[in-house]
Amino acid sequence: MILIADGGSTKVDWIALDDEKQEIFRTRTKGLNPAILTESQLETRLINNFELNKKADQVNAIYFYGAGCGTSKPNAKLAKVLQKIFPNAKIKVAEDMLGAVYAASGGAEAIVCILGTGSNSCYYDGQKMHQNVLSLGYILMDEASGNYFGKKLIQDYYYKRMPEAIAQDFAQKYNLDADEIKRNLYQEDSPNAYLGQFAEFMFDHKEEPYMHQLISKGFEEFMETRVLPYPKVHEVPVYFIGSIAYFFRPVLEEVASKYGITIKDVIRRPIDRLIAYHQQNS
Repeated sequence: MILIADGGSTKVDWIALDDEKQEIFRTRTKGLNPAILTESQLETRLINNFELNKKADQVNAIYFYGAGCGTSKPNAKLAKVLQKIFPNAKIKVAEDMLGAVYAASGGAEAIVCILGTGSNSCYYDGQKMHQNVLSLGYILMDEASGNYFGKKLIQDYYYKRMPEAIAQDFAQKYNLDADEIKRNLYQEDSPNAYLGQFAEFMFDHKEEPYMHQLISKGFEEFMETRVLPYPKVHEVPVYFIGSIAYFFRPVLEEVASKYGITIKDVIRRPIDRLIAYHQQNS
């Protein structure tokens, strides 16, 4: 059995294939970002999934593409936990950008961008990824991501920059008590995923001028820092992956056109396309 995982900070989608590369089952766990979670937290989130655990001994290969897996120490941490739970499996852990490349272009030359709970981009030359800058995560970077917009919404609410009617709706939908926000940011497991949940609110008011401007400004920042620096940006296909890109595609394409960028495709969830890639290449 082969397991393919597309892992974000909020959730991980898993699909199992048999020895003939046909799907057996699919399941989902909470996010498994090893740059944020401890080994114990990673292990707990995995063993709490019944489908994965009941077939753990049958798995002989795992291809895990995840947020927070782009550097050696977090990568090794997650691989260690996976090996413990799946003792008979060959483990391959790679950053989510590589999974995004395989899902978007199938391994062909392209610029691929992620706009989900976090954000990132790369230029793939057909064999190797190249990044104009390494991501430093949700505190310093992650432009136009879910957690980026979550921070902006909370800031605007507290600084009273949010239009009153929208602010009232925001307060009704979420617990905006200062102590509650600080507890989730500084004491709980996944502050980036916590911030990312607030971005869902944008969809309810996406036609409002305030929200359109907020989203546009975030996308402009992402284009300028994460897309335009690639020399071939106007020569190769540009793909976007993730829920933020998918649900706000019209605004994203509007902003991209300002910079002369044509977006070839926007993919909400890459897992299905990862299946096709591994059916041909595993």
